[in-house]
Amino acid sequence: MYTAQALGLPLLPPSLAKDQSFKQGANFAVAGATALKTSTTSSALYPQLAVAGSAVPPPNNISLADELGWFDAMKPALCSSPQACKDYFAKALFVVGELGWNDYGVMVVGGKSVAEAQSYVPQIVATIVAATEKLINDGATTVVVSGISPMGCAPGNLVLLASQDPADYEPDTGCLKGMNELSRDHNAQLSQALTTLGGRYPGARVTYADLYGPVIAFAAAPARFGFDSALRDCCGGGGGKYNFNLSAACGMPGVAACPNPSAYVNWDGVHLTEAAYHRVADGWLRGPYANPPVLATA
Repeated sequence: MYTAQALGLPLLPPSLAKDQSFKQGANFAVAGATALKTSTTSSALYPQLAVAGSAVPPPNNISLADELGWFDAMKPALCSSPQACKDYFAKALFVVGELGWNDYGVMVVGGKSVAEAQSYVPQIVATIVAATEKLINDGATTVVVSGISPMGCAPGNLVLLASQDPADYEPDTGCLKGMNELSRDHNAQLSQALTTLGGRYPGARVTYADLYGPVIAFAAAPARFGFDSALRDCCGGGGGKYNFNLSAACGMPGVAACPNPSAYVNWDGVHLTEAAYHRVADGWLRGPYANPPVLATA
């Protein structure tokens, strides 16, 4: 949203919306989408989940491959030939979002260890990089690829993966060490792979956008950024330290949002508030959390 506003563009319509023009862009994102396919052939990655008697939502069976398929299906409405598409997409900004978070989250909440989830980092990173390379081959010359946020700072994970051992938490943030290590490993491998990819395509500009850096800074010193709370949900019915409960999640009947969302970093246990996303977006648009900044590539 903030990137579109900064570029003077309308908010992007969902790619599957009816009677919409996509000449100025489209949003292919789906809540809960994974990088890896979640077909029955890979069901071992995503065990059936149950926590405290409540069903934890399994993956929605939408993966990055599906989103790329929707992109391909849209091409005839945008351009008349492969070369026309290359010329058209060369003028566009492509953003590959926070992929991998859902893959790791569902694995770990479903019972896999952090180490087991971490073993899939190379496969997940390779999938994201392959998608980015496909976009370049389709004509993209400006692609921004997001890393993932510190998963150990998400209130949902802090509740579902709670530990009785204080050593499992970072002393400066209160976040889960193991999940944050997983996030850092993913981001490091992704950043390096994108640097390598960019070297193979000197005509394209591939930017890694850091989502970990700003969010961990919020967690370490929320007041510095104008936040009262970094690890507690604004919208939830859990009460307690994190205000997260799967049986009283944001959007359920009787569950209310906090009166001042801009004072919170976290919205619903997984997603950030608009105030937090605004600060992240500004760091991507103008620096220092994207190199080069998005506005320098647009």
